[in-house]
Amino acid sequence: MYAHRYASTSFQHPGDAMSDDESADDNGADAEEEQEPVDLEAIRDDLESFESDVEALEADLEAADTEDDLDVVEADLEAFRDAFGEVEIPEPPETDDEDEDDEDEEPAPEEQLQERYDDIDSDVSDLESDLEDQRGPYGEDVVSEIESASGTITGTRWTEEGDEELLVAVDDFLETFTDLLGSDVTRTAEGEDVPAQLEATLEDAVDAVEAAALDADDDAETIAGLLECCDDFQSDIDDATEWTDLKVREQMRREGFYDVLDHVKDFPPEWHALKVHEKRGNVEMILLALETFDSDFMEEHCLEALERMGPEEAIEPMLQKANRRDTAAMSILGKIGVDSDDVVETLLDYVDSNPTLQQPAFRALGEVGAEQAVQPIANQLVEENPDVRSWAARALGLIGDTRAIEPLAEVLADDDEDRVRASAAWALNQIGTADALEVVADYGDDRAYLVQVEAEKVSLEPAA
Repeated sequence: MYAHRYASTSFQHPGDAMSDDESADDNGADAEEEQEPVDLEAIRDDLESFESDVEALEADLEAADTEDDLDVVEADLEAFRDAFGEVEIPEPPETDDEDEDDEDEEPAPEEQLQERYDDIDSDVSDLESDLEDQRGPYGEDVVSEIESASGTITGTRWTEEGDEELLVAVDDFLETFTDLLGSDVTRTAEGEDVPAQLEATLEDAVDAVEAAALDADDDAETIAGLLECCDDFQSDIDDATEWTDLKVREQMRREGFYDVLDHVKDFPPEWHALKVHEKRGNVEMILLALETFDSDFMEEHCLEALERMGPEEAIEPMLQKANRRDTAAMSILGKIGVDSDDVVETLLDYVDSNPTLQQPAFRALGEVGAEQAVQPIANQLVEENPDVRSWAARALGLIGDTRAIEPLAEVLADDDEDRVRASAAWALNQIGTADALEVVADYGDDRAYLVQVEAEKVSLEPAA
């Protein structure tokens, strides 16, 4: 499509032509070499043409529906690369150091051309990546996934429980696999142990995929289904119990962590045990699980259980995690609600931080009622980020210190964001003194509905 135009394109590069006098001078020893001036306008026109070609290639790639279509786009991209590679942008002329320091000076034409060239090159690289992403998937990808799963099974030492889990995983895989492929692959009993048997079974599955000769276009739906089936299979393998898992589980079994299980309702069993321990209030077992299980899954559920429970026994381990910028630990400290120096000082470190850390720190300080945090949090009421101002206002309301009335009143009167003003009104209602409520009561006809709602809650009767 583009190869013919590219083949006929020529460019004038620096140093390609000699003057007549230089050609006539046979010895040339004392003659000063002269170069014809580079035609920057011609290069600019060529780059404009290449930019148009890139747009056309982008449209072709977007319209490509089959592998044959993609092959055409790939050939055009290769032809484009060959032609584009012939372009040479001349170096800009040397300038004095003083000129180089002038930041307001417009870049030299050569620099502008180089920037334009680099943009085109980047766009073409993106097109090449998009082309590869758009190809396939292929039957070979399914084979690769099955072989990878087989390698994991044979390369891992499994417990007896793990062997049973693998047998179930393979049976589930084959049920979907044979339905999608229309094959009759079944689990074999050949092999001296379970991994060897499953390796032989998966070799049969690979043979079945190769025999099917799946076409990337005609069988795209089948290939996609098989790949999804392989993903589920790999997940089941990952969940099976390895020998290395046994050390942790045996340790936890000796500690009595699994004693609460009459039967396993949830998988993995430690999750089921964790739920029972939470229900029974066994904080020490949840903390033991958090410390022992090297699992993001278990850590997440342990922290969620502690946040729901809010036990004081968790203060020390949560302080350790909060000092490592763990936002879940900050939230748990807030739910525990103990206004200790260690807790407050740890959370105060994040008051003047980034929003990701400020939000849980503000709320936790509010929930523990940290009076020494009033001024640091009040300082955040003038921050540029409206979210930060809103979180700060609500934290001050949770603390309930009357020193916050005046700064909150100023936010309610002057802040540009109605949601921040609504947070200030809510905070004043939370403080609940006559002075605080009197401020909010004046906003019954406010322009912002949320502020009106807070004003309607006000009772001017003296606070109890």
